[in-house]
Amino acid sequence: MSASALQALSARAPRSDGVEARQRLLYAALALFAANGYAKTSTREIARAAGVNISAISYYFGDKAGLYAATFGEPMGGNAGDFISLYDAPGLPMEEALQVFFTRMIEPLKQGEIVRQCIQLHLREMLEPTSQWAEEMERDIKGPHNAIAGVLCRRLGLARPDDDVHRLSFAITGLAMQLFVSQDLVEAIRPSLLNTPRSVDTWAQRLTGYAIALVEAEALRRQAAAKPAAAPARSGRKKT
Repeated sequence: MSASALQALSARAPRSDGVEARQRLLYAALALFAANGYAKTSTREIARAAGVNISAISYYFGDKAGLYAATFGEPMGGNAGDFISLYDAPGLPMEEALQVFFTRMIEPLKQGEIVRQCIQLHLREMLEPTSQWAEEMERDIKGPHNAIAGVLCRRLGLARPDDDVHRLSFAITGLAMQLFVSQDLVEAIRPSLLNTPRSVDTWAQRLTGYAIALVEAEALRRQAAAKPAAAPARSGRKKT
């Protein structure tokens, strides 16, 4: 092999500290993007905060946009749309589907400060949208919403979701999102509710129960609405 080929291979080969360097870049970028936004954060600033050469960004993530996209899912163990298949299987009972949904959705709450930065990043993206927003909307918002709507349709015996199914889907997915948005409030009012991995697991169980109650209430409402109206009672007296 020629000297130039060896040099090229060496340049592409990951360093022994590659995993650590990539992780430092990811978390430095998350903190800076969350605090300052995409446009106001430079790659040089990220590299300096991570303690790596600026060329490492292109090596590990392609470019600034690739690094920005990675901060939306990787720190929380994946994107919300990545595990839809785990609870959207047609033969899965609704109770199990909701249990899987809530367990996977709130698992990142066990990571503490990282989750706060991720939520701040998502909120900033909503207020100052980049090209990333369209992907987030399609994959991590519409995807889970429509999957839960499908689970509800199977329970309610519907071929497709109507407006009330969509309302119910928003209510159920909102149970999980409320924990992320209100994390600081929960910890200020009742710290024990989120301060251990076990407490997060308990939330998943309780939210599943709350969601099932919502679904059953909707099922009863539909049953009542489907019953024919009772005929008015007739008086027993005859006219003279």
